[in-house]
Amino acid sequence: MTSLTQFRPNALALLGEFWREHRVWLMSGLIVVLLAVFNPAQATNSVSFALDALLHTGPYLLVSIAIAAWAGATGADNLVAKAFTGAPLLMIGLGALAGGLSPFCSCGVIPLIAALLSMGVPLSAVMAFWLASPIMDPSMFLLTAGVLGLEFAVAKTFAAIGLGIFGGLVVYLLSNGGALANPLREGVGNGGCGGAKMRAPKPVFWHFWSEQERRAKFIRIAVTTTLFLAKWLLLAFLLESLMLAWIPAETVTAALGNDGLMPIVTATLVGVPAYLNGYAALPLVGGLIEQGMAPGAGMAFLVAGGVTSIPAAMAVWALARSPVFMLYIVLSLMGAFGSGLAFLLWQSI
Repeated sequence: MTSLTQFRPNALALLGEFWREHRVWLMSGLIVVLLAVFNPAQATNSVSFALDALLHTGPYLLVSIAIAAWAGATGADNLVAKAFTGAPLLMIGLGALAGGLSPFCSCGVIPLIAALLSMGVPLSAVMAFWLASPIMDPSMFLLTAGVLGLEFAVAKTFAAIGLGIFGGLVVYLLSNGGALANPLREGVGNGGCGGAKMRAPKPVFWHFWSEQERRAKFIRIAVTTTLFLAKWLLLAFLLESLMLAWIPAETVTAALGNDGLMPIVTATLVGVPAYLNGYAALPLVGGLIEQGMAPGAGMAFLVAGGVTSIPAAMAVWALARSPVFMLYIVLSLMGAFGSGLAFLLWQSI
């Protein structure tokens, strides 16, 4: 009896770990199985739609995977640490550029931010990086161009950098007034891979193929990135196929299709709870635009969701005190609305 009692918690723990590790694949499989049981025709259509979409985005996927693997193998992500030196206003601009353009690994962003703040880097520069980082990177740019078009990708890049600069300047003005002192929570250190890169950034080794260890790292990152993108995009394309099949175009057009401000406001607020993942959101927004969603609303959705998604927000909450967290959310929503409005005005010119 004792062995059986011990077995059950262990089995549950293993099942929980398996679910956490493979939940995205399992969700995609569950969707296909349920469709096959209750709507076989739609199951065939959804699988065909997802495979065709993956083939269409294949070239962009390959390039984005290569960039991510190259950045890790060469150590190019170490260059981010150099963005946080100089005058405060210069650091804000460089922090926004670093956040919006760098292929920094997801595991290193949060420890890097903790390291920067604990080492005395102004919160204004860190906030600029913090806001811009979830919105755009080279891989995201290529996939956005492949799914939504080059114009949308360029506009989203400017939105990321603009939001970073805007947020950094607001924090700079507040900090000069004596607010936002001691932004980190008690007990938050500066460990992790990102913190180590900030404390002792290593030189970039451009000819990574000449070292076996770096070649192995390139392959390892390429495989990891491929699986990560594949699982999220497969789920997203399956959901997009269902959205196109089951959501009437008139409904989308009525809620988000007008050229006024309300669709942008709605998309900004909806983007917070409805956002899945930066890569998964792209085909979903593409499907909504096909259904009648205004491109400005799509931009607001992507920017708001990227910065305020549950994983990003929880990371900020874990690191920063409540006033900094609330300011992060407010700046995110304001920036998302402004990005959507700016894209709307740009397209009307």
